Amino acid sequence: MSAVKTLGQFIIERQSDFPYAKGELSRLLRDLAIAAKIVNREINKAGLADILGEAGSTNVQGECQKKLDIYANEQFIAALKNGGECCIVVSEENDEYIYIDSAVSKDAKYIVAIDPLDGSSNIDVNVAVGTVFSIYRRKSEQGKATMEDILQKGTEQVAAGYIIYGSSTMLVYTTGKGVNGFTLDPSIGEFCLSHPDLTIPQDGTIYSINEGNYTHFPDGVKKYIKYCQVEDRNTNRPYTSRYTGSMVADLHRNLIKGGIFIYPCTASSMYGKLRLIYECNPMAFIIEQAGGLASNGYTRILDLDVKELHQRSPVFIGSENMVKVAEEFMASFSPQVLKRTFEGVVSIQ
Repeated sequence: MSAVKTLGQFIIERQSDFPYAKGELSRLLRDLAIAAKIVNREINKAGLADILGEAGSTNVQGECQKKLDIYANEQFIAALKNGGECCIVVSEENDEYIYIDSAVSKDAKYIVAIDPLDGSSNIDVNVAVGTVFSIYRRKSEQGKATMEDILQKGTEQVAAGYIIYGSSTMLVYTTGKGVNGFTLDPSIGEFCLSHPDLTIPQDGTIYSINEGNYTHFPDGVKKYIKYCQVEDRNTNRPYTSRYTGSMVADLHRNLIKGGIFIYPCTASSMYGKLRLIYECNPMAFIIEQAGGLASNGYTRILDLDVKELHQRSPVFIGSENMVKVAEEFMASFSPQVLKRTFEGVVSIQ
């Protein structure tokens, strides 16, 4: 019987990958894991406590906040403040970035961008939800970290990960040296290595997209969906449609089994809906490290310029060959939908 390796042990073993970090990044990852355990506990007992449903407020996106959204946000921010390794937190639930100014964080070198609870509307019906996080090293050497430290391309990430709260709770992360998954063992309260060296299949048979918005999709997306539904034995089509309303849940499944997740621009969401800093970039980093691709339909997600905290982007992400085919459809049938600059969508075709 092989020995169990905990997340803490694994992080310590891999610390030599980052000689400049001096242990700060390792401690930061452990802080995030601690907050994830606390959030997991509350999610698991959500049906027994008064934390389901709406909180009566909206976030910067204009989306109604669930009670657990707010709870998860508070827990992750508290863990990062107490840990002392983070100088700025960018969260989906806060209009502005949170500057951490405390005695323990005065020399902090890292910036964390986070979606505390992705797919939170699923909690009421007991469907998997998740947390997404991205970690950057600040650029400035002295003084307070600024907006310039935050607005870095996805290629500058030093780590990214997600936690999926489902039938089991898993933490999946990368530091640019491959992808590893850890499952929470509730009997000992530890994340244990369960999925070492995760890789996504080059091809898959699953496509994940909200087809309820079909009428409003660009022609390239419509044509790709029809392509997925046509019978063709050589490419194992028709593909299976699977969409849960949680990017974490859909991408986790596709990472394991192979597939593509698409959230395109629409007539009503001209810049796409998912946020670049704390949703698209971290997931793109993970999927690329696992051997997949992540695109906005035309170009690599991680190469996109970041201009705003809550900037949005379309996303086509998953198995390499499936993403390439989707990009071909976009280039052929929707060549003018998206400029490669921040000015964004010019028309829906």
